Amino acid sequence: MNAIKTTELTKFYGKARGINDVDLTVEKGDFFGFIGPNGAGKSTTIRILLGLIKANSGSAEIFGKNILTDKQQILSDIGYLPSESMFYNGMRVKDVIKFSADLRKKNCEDEAKKLCERLQLDVMKRVDELSLGNRKKVAIVCTMQHKPKLYIMDEPTSGLDPLMQREFFSLLEERNSEGATIFLSSHVLSEIQRYCNRAAIIREGRLIRSDTVVNLSKSYAKRVTLHGTDSFPEIEGMRDFQQLSESISFLYSGDIQLLMQELAKHKINDLTIAEPDLEEIFMHFYTEKGE
Repeated sequence: MNAIKTTELTKFYGKARGINDVDLTVEKGDFFGFIGPNGAGKSTTIRILLGLIKANSGSAEIFGKNILTDKQQILSDIGYLPSESMFYNGMRVKDVIKFSADLRKKNCEDEAKKLCERLQLDVMKRVDELSLGNRKKVAIVCTMQHKPKLYIMDEPTSGLDPLMQREFFSLLEERNSEGATIFLSSHVLSEIQRYCNRAAIIREGRLIRSDTVVNLSKSYAKRVTLHGTDSFPEIEGMRDFQQLSESISFLYSGDIQLLMQELAKHKINDLTIAEPDLEEIFMHFYTEKGE
């Protein structure tokens, strides 16, 4: 079963672009990354999935149910973490967490306690006294305490220090291993490459690629780094040329025999040829040539 499925999903804000003809499929049990820079359409897609805004056209389903006709039932199975979290000033952390659980008509006291301990969250503080990182921790507890089937998270690690980021992803991996689906919107590509099994890339409101992270990371181009030289002629298939100290680096997608012939003409101390990382693949899709 698909956890998320959108068909020709389109949203415009007056004359401004939102998203256009987005066909997205996230299978149940996926740890799915939704990649794109700010303004690409990630948050618009998420808000439509949650029923916060309506699309101009197309459809969106969660676990086979239409978000327009089955909104209440759908939202009971979702844990949503927005990129920025707002709380009522003056409330203590423990009261915010209980309020969130009460809205779902669930007793989440035991699970909330475990989450607060792991995230090192002081529940007696007032939310308006908290740092950005601690406010994010409160939002994470509210999102996860009812153990939903689907987690939709929009830029979830902003504000968290590296140790808390690691603990946060440990929590997500545990929930995913228990069968929950994770839908993670992010522009931090290292997070996607490390934790997600599938991902989609969105550009200017359009979905331009959706595949496994392994396949997305594969490329016809190789990262070639030549050590002990400061010059090398440009040949067909070279791009992203970088001049380093006593070495040069470039992506190469041309004839490997031509490259080897040219390498043989130059004095080179060492060389490395490797697959490009996900960030380089992402930038490939975000250039005119990559399109």
